[in-house]
Amino acid sequence: MDGSANSILQVYDKQVGLKFQLYNSLFTALPFHRVERTGVLLSIFLLHCEEGYAKKQSPAEIIDSFIKQYTSYTTEQEKMDLLFRFVQYAERQVVLFDALEDAAYRDINDMQGPGTLKHLQSEVVQTQSQEQLAEKLKDFSVRLVLTAHPTQFYPAEVLGIINDLSKALLKDNVTQINSYLRQLGKTPFFRNEKPTPYDEAVNLIWYLENVFYHAAGQILSYLKTQFPEEVSPENPVIRFGFWPGGDRDGNPFVNAKTTIKVAEALRGGALKSYYLDVRKLRRRLTFKGVANVVVELERKLYNNIFVPGHGLDITKEEILSTLQQMRQTLIEQHNGLFQNLVENLLRKVELFGLFFASLDIRQDSSAHAELLETIVETTSALPKDFLELSEADKIKALVQVSEVLDPALFDNELHRDTLESMAAIREIQRTNGEEGCNRYIISHSTSALDVMQVYGLFLMSGWQKENLTVDIVPLFETVDDLRNARGVMQSLYENETYRQHLLQRGNIQTIMLGFSDGTKDGGYLMANWSIYKAKEELTAISRQYDIEVIFFDGRGGPPARGGGRTHQFYASMGPNISNKEIQLTIQGQTISSNFGTEDAAKYNIEQLMHAGIRNTLFATKDAAPTSQQEELMQQLSNESFEKYTALKNHPNFLEYLNNVSPLRYYGEANIGSRPSKRKPGKLNLNDLRAVPYVGSWSQLKQNLPGYYGVGTALQRLDEAGKWEEIRQLYKNSLFFKTLMDNCEMAMTKSFFPLTAFLAEHPNYAELWNMIHDEFELSKSYMLKLTGAEELMADKPVNRLSIQMRQRIELPLLTVQQYGLIKLREMEEKNQPTDNKSKYEKLVVRCSFGIINAERNSA
Repeated sequence: MDGSANSILQVYDKQVGLKFQLYNSLFTALPFHRVERTGVLLSIFLLHCEEGYAKKQSPAEIIDSFIKQYTSYTTEQEKMDLLFRFVQYAERQVVLFDALEDAAYRDINDMQGPGTLKHLQSEVVQTQSQEQLAEKLKDFSVRLVLTAHPTQFYPAEVLGIINDLSKALLKDNVTQINSYLRQLGKTPFFRNEKPTPYDEAVNLIWYLENVFYHAAGQILSYLKTQFPEEVSPENPVIRFGFWPGGDRDGNPFVNAKTTIKVAEALRGGALKSYYLDVRKLRRRLTFKGVANVVVELERKLYNNIFVPGHGLDITKEEILSTLQQMRQTLIEQHNGLFQNLVENLLRKVELFGLFFASLDIRQDSSAHAELLETIVETTSALPKDFLELSEADKIKALVQVSEVLDPALFDNELHRDTLESMAAIREIQRTNGEEGCNRYIISHSTSALDVMQVYGLFLMSGWQKENLTVDIVPLFETVDDLRNARGVMQSLYENETYRQHLLQRGNIQTIMLGFSDGTKDGGYLMANWSIYKAKEELTAISRQYDIEVIFFDGRGGPPARGGGRTHQFYASMGPNISNKEIQLTIQGQTISSNFGTEDAAKYNIEQLMHAGIRNTLFATKDAAPTSQQEELMQQLSNESFEKYTALKNHPNFLEYLNNVSPLRYYGEANIGSRPSKRKPGKLNLNDLRAVPYVGSWSQLKQNLPGYYGVGTALQRLDEAGKWEEIRQLYKNSLFFKTLMDNCEMAMTKSFFPLTAFLAEHPNYAELWNMIHDEFELSKSYMLKLTGAEELMADKPVNRLSIQMRQRIELPLLTVQQYGLIKLREMEEKNQPTDNKSKYEKLVVRCSFGIINAERNSA
C-alpha cells in the first residue's frame, strides 16, 4: 500500500469508522417498542454470530444458543419480537453508515485527481489537444438513464433523512444528528403496498431535482469556463434518460396514461427547478433593464407550475431567449455583474429543456408479435396470409402499411396500450419537445423482423414515414443474441425503408446491450466478452454502411449485472469500438451510492466523461487487444461458460436458489412495481428477471454470477501452459484487469460460513459444494494473478467499507437464514403453523437492510 492510499485509509477510518462507533452508541440507546436493551443485545448478538460461524455453527444454532444464553425468553412470540427489533436496529445502522460515507465523500475521493475534468484540463493543455477536444465535444455525451429496477429499498422519506443526516454529520451537529436518528427510528422502512410506476418516477425525479440538476449544472459551467471555444450550446455533453412510466417490459402496471402522466411530472420538475433558480436570480438582479425581465419570467414559470388549469404557455426557446436577453443587458449596462449566475441557468435550460430527462419506451418483442397476430385476424391492415410469409415478405408487408388503426378496436389491454403508447410519444414530443420521448427499445431482439414489426406498428398508430421522429433500439441480451447481432443489423442496414428512416435520424443507430440477462444466461466471463465482441462487430458493420452506432449499456449495480468500476470499463474500450457516446442505465442502489449527493454525482459523471473523452484524445492503437489476447479471452470465456452451464443445468439448480435464498419472497418486499418474473407460472430461468436472480445470490452471500467459472477457466489454461500469457493479459489489458477487479469485489462480498451447514444437506449439499469449491478455486487463482495476500488488497478503502458493512449486515443475514430454515422445516414436514407468516415476514424484512448494505457494489 502506497503512502497516498494509506493516508486516505486513515481519513476514512476517522471520518467513517470512528464516527460510526460514536454515533452508533448514541443510536443503539434509542428505544424501540419500549425495550431499551435491544441495542445492547444487538451488539452482543453480532459478536455471538461471529463466534458461532468461526465454530461452524448454523444460523439456527447461533440464534437458539443466543436466546438461551443472553435472554430469559421462553416463548416463540418473545423470540420473534426480539428478532424483529434486531432487524429494525440493523437496517437503520445501515442508513447511519450510508450517511457517514456520503458526508465523507469529498474527503476520501480526490475531486480534482485522475479521471476528473480538472485532470483532463491539465492533460489537454500539456498535449495541446484543444482542437481534438473541440471536435470530440461536438457530439460526445454521457447519457445516464435512471431506471426503477427494484434494488433500492429506501422509501423517499428515508432518502430525505439520509440527505439531512449527511449534512448534520458534516458539521458534527450532535443535536441535529440525535434528532434525525430518532426520526429514523420512528420512520417505517416497510411498504405495505407495491409502489406504482408513477410512485417510482416521483422518487427518481427527486434525484433529478435535488442532485443531478445541480451537479450537471456545475460540470457544464466548469467546462464552459475552462473550454469556452470547445463547448457547444447545441451539445450539452451530459444527458439524462428515464425509464419509470415508459418501461413496459413485463410490467402490466405501465400504460399510455402513466407514460403521459410521468412526462408531465418530468416537465413540472424541470420548470420547478428553473423557478427556484430564477427566484434566486431575482434577489441579485435588481438593476434597471433586468429586474422587470426576471420578475416576468418568474411569474410565467409560477403560472405553469402552480396555477390549476393553467395551460402550458412557455417553451424552452422562450426561457433561453429571456436569459440571453438578461445576459446581454448585464454585459452592456452593468459591467457583467452576476452574468455568471445567468449563464449557469442558461447551461441548465440547454441541458434539461422542458423534458428534464428523456423518457424511453421499452417493450418485449413477443408483445409486438402477439399484437400483429391479432391485427391480421381482425383488420385488413396486413395480408391475411401474413403469418405464413417468410421474414423478408413480412417486412415488405410491414413497410407498406397504409391503414391507421384505432386502439379501441382491441379488447386486449396490452394490445391496445401498445398502439396508444406509440401515439403518446407524439403527444409528449408536442409538450416536452422531441427529446422528451424519442426512443423505443425492443427487449429480446433476435431478428430484423423484431425491429421492423415496431416500425410497422408506428405506421399503424398514425405516424408518417417521413415524420417518424423516434429511434428504434434493438436490445440484445443472451449470448446467442449477441453473437447474431451483427447479422441482424446488417439486414436492417440493407433494408431500403429502414435505411431511409436512419437517414432522417442523422444516420445514427442506437443499440442496447444487456449485461444482466447476459450474465444470467452465459456466466460472468462469457457475458462480458460476448458484449465486447458484439460491440466490435457492430461497430465494424455500422462503419461499413456509413452508420454512426451508439451503444446503450443495460448495467446494474453489482459486477454480476455489469456494474463494478464502470468508468474503468469504458476506459478499457479500444479504438475498434464506437465511442461517440457513453450511455448506460443507472439503477437501484447505484443511484444512491454513486450519485446520491452532489459530490458523488459530480465525481462519477466526470469519471465517465473523462473515460470517453480520453479514449479518443489519448488512446493508441495498442489499446485494442491483439489477436493473441482475443484468442486467450475467448478460451477463458469458453471454459468459464462450460463450467457455468453445467451448474445452471443441474436438475436442482432453481430449486436450490428458490428454497435456500429469499428469491420467492422478492415480490413481497414491495420495492418495485414489476413482478419478479416476466410471465406467471412455473419458475424458469428465462422468465426470471436478472434483479431477483443476482440479488438472491447476493443475499445468500454466495454471489456466484460475479465469479463462477473464472477459477476453472484460469486453472485449465494454467494446466495448458498458458499462465504467463494470462499474467501478461492482466498486466497489459485494462479490459481484462477491470473484469478481474470486479470479480474480486464479488468474491470479497461473499461469506460462505453463513450457509456452510448446507454442505451436508440431503438435497442441497452437492450444489453448495460445487459453488463453494469454485469460489475457493477462483479466489486462489485471483490471488496468484494479483500477487496479493488478500482480495482487493490494492483498494484498501473499498475493502474496509465492505468489511464494515458486512459486520452491520451479519445479524440480518443470520436472522434471514434462520427464517428460511424454519420455513423449509415446516414445508418438509408438511406441517404449516401459525408462525409461518411471521417467518416469511422476517425473511422479507431482512432483505431491506441486506440489500442496502450492499450499496458499495457499484
